[in-house]
Amino acid sequence: MTNDHDGVRELLAAWAVGALPAADQRTVPPHLTACESCAAEADRLRDTVRLLDGEATPDAAPGAVNGSAGALLALALRARRPRAAEIAHHAAPYAAAVAGLQALVPELEGRWGTPVVHDWDAHATVAHLVAADEHLALRLGVGAVLPASHIPEGTSAGDAWARRTFDVIAHEHGRAPEETVATWAAQAAALLATPEAADPELAARAVTVMGLRLPVADHFVVRAFEAWIHTDDIGRALGLAVPPPPDEHLWSLVRLAVRILGLALHDAPPVRFGVTGPTDTGWILGTDTDPVHAELTLDPVDFCLLVGGRYAPDEVPRTITGDETAARTVLETAASLAWL
Repeated sequence: MTNDHDGVRELLAAWAVGALPAADQRTVPPHLTACESCAAEADRLRDTVRLLDGEATPDAAPGAVNGSAGALLALALRARRPRAAEIAHHAAPYAAAVAGLQALVPELEGRWGTPVVHDWDAHATVAHLVAADEHLALRLGVGAVLPASHIPEGTSAGDAWARRTFDVIAHEHGRAPEETVATWAAQAAALLATPEAADPELAARAVTVMGLRLPVADHFVVRAFEAWIHTDDIGRALGLAVPPPPDEHLWSLVRLAVRILGLALHDAPPVRFGVTGPTDTGWILGTDTDPVHAELTLDPVDFCLLVGGRYAPDEVPRTITGDETAARTVLETAASLAWL
């Protein structure tokens, strides 16, 4: 429990997302009535968190689904959409993915130690997202929310990233899961409150994050990709089906992944790569000096799971005609892009 000004200020993010520790629930509200600066900061954080509170969709009426945990979770994930007027198109997938994980969090009560992915439990998976989002947050001027890591100068981007996520997970395992969720949610809200989240012109600026140089707008899509992948990881670990992103957001993930994949395959045998959908979409991946060797078609969700490292190249459902070797090169390269 704390009652000093600085101590209360450190708790405002948790207050804004409704995750205030029980010991401080009687301290923070009275302080806000007496301290003008803390009250202003609390209002700013609460307004930012509201970016993640969407209106219920028309199909989210009571009784629209059965009462099973999986059905109720799917309903919550569909219903929590960001208010489009307050963020730009490029940030909407990230806002929706954050809201989706927030809808899943209540299912984790008493189950935070559930193994999820890699060697992480559910608590560590959320801690990993704190570390992952931190890179873009710092680039956009959001203050650090966790102690810095000591990473020697000259360390490669991959090794530095591995060290940072290890340190953050170790730090968060010393805190309650609810505190980790509050830290993650507050940082996500701060990212969505940056000028770049609302202004496509500002988001056109290219920055390097985790060794990848992209426009800020694309980095928001990468953040959406990772948040959704790990929400799906947690859902699978709990035995709950997590619905894929809404179509418009899913296709933002697909288009970015195809662009990066195309760069990686610039001198490979050309393959016509298609993704099924309402209107099937295709690209030629590979060198432009040879005729097309093969055609490869994937479902959009399966393609994203492949790029996210959740399918092995020989396991992902696909349709291939023509040169199997050329098509396999595309699948293997897509899987090699995974850093999640």
